[in-house]
Amino acid sequence: MTTPALPSLSAERVDAMEFAVLGRIADERHRVRRRRRNVWTGVGAAAAVVVVAAVVGPALTSTQGAGGSTVIGASGAESAPDFAGQSDQGSVEAVPGQDAAGSSALPEASASRDAATRDIVATGSSTVEVDDVPAAIDAVTSAAAAVGGYVESSQLGGGMVGIPIDGSAATPATASSGWITVRVPAESLTSVMDGLRDIGDVTATSVNRSDVTEQTVDLRARVAAGEASVARLTELMGQAASVADLITAESALAERQAQLDSDRQVLQSIESQVALSSLSVQLTERSASVTADPAGFGDGLGAGWNGLVATLNGVVIGVGFLLPWIVVAGLAWAVVWGVRRAVRRRRAARGR
Repeated sequence: MTTPALPSLSAERVDAMEFAVLGRIADERHRVRRRRRNVWTGVGAAAAVVVVAAVVGPALTSTQGAGGSTVIGASGAESAPDFAGQSDQGSVEAVPGQDAAGSSALPEASASRDAATRDIVATGSSTVEVDDVPAAIDAVTSAAAAVGGYVESSQLGGGMVGIPIDGSAATPATASSGWITVRVPAESLTSVMDGLRDIGDVTATSVNRSDVTEQTVDLRARVAAGEASVARLTELMGQAASVADLITAESALAERQAQLDSDRQVLQSIESQVALSSLSVQLTERSASVTADPAGFGDGLGAGWNGLVATLNGVVIGVGFLLPWIVVAGLAWAVVWGVRRAVRRRRAARGR
């Protein structure tokens, strides 16, 4: 059998065939490397997801636990008022020889004034741990009434309760916290605060003082000037010679009288605060002591199991948190991969 003769090939044709063969070999090697790189990339991404889930999951679990602990019952501490916010409504205490900061030395500019005439705003607050909160509220009420004061507001557990000085109002039988604000004479504020030690354990106490002497002096001067102006305008109304003069005098009198009434109300409010001081008492139930129980093997095993469950729960939460990001990243990677593949196909078709 004779072998057919092969057609003769030119050098250019041989080079073109060799170039095509080598190009296909290079493309095949590139595909293999790309597949390996994609496999390792997927493995690395999965490992990163597991690591991030293990780190983020317990953190999210602890955050959710902290958020759930803010639910306060009827007797929780959230029901207590902010004593710092109530201090602006507090009374005042006339303390001889003390300035706004509560120091015993008067400023040099007012050293020549009589210390007994200064008006000092004083507001006290205390935190007391007691065995029985309702009984402690009754005790504070009685202490305020004994010095001529009264209860301004109070709260026991989750509801407001009005407690008169005579203590006739009934109070709830059980509560773990409460607060009460009383008004007492300025000279009795210190003694009433000292008496809180007989009710329970005083864990915190503070007294804020502010000198309002300049305000009261200015208001008294304005009131005196207003009274004189009103009296003078009243006299002028009686001497009015015409209706126009009478109307003008009445208009001026009405304006001066309104300003005088406003100044009198402000002065009366400040003087009331000077006469009575405000004391806010936060009452909390004393916590019972807990006897330590030494842990054994069973306790350690239980703690380990709880830790394992918490970790797995954290991993599940972390995976759920990262899943939307993974989907978006996968879609973006698929689009980029498709575009690159289309570009390579076009280039390969042009090379042929």
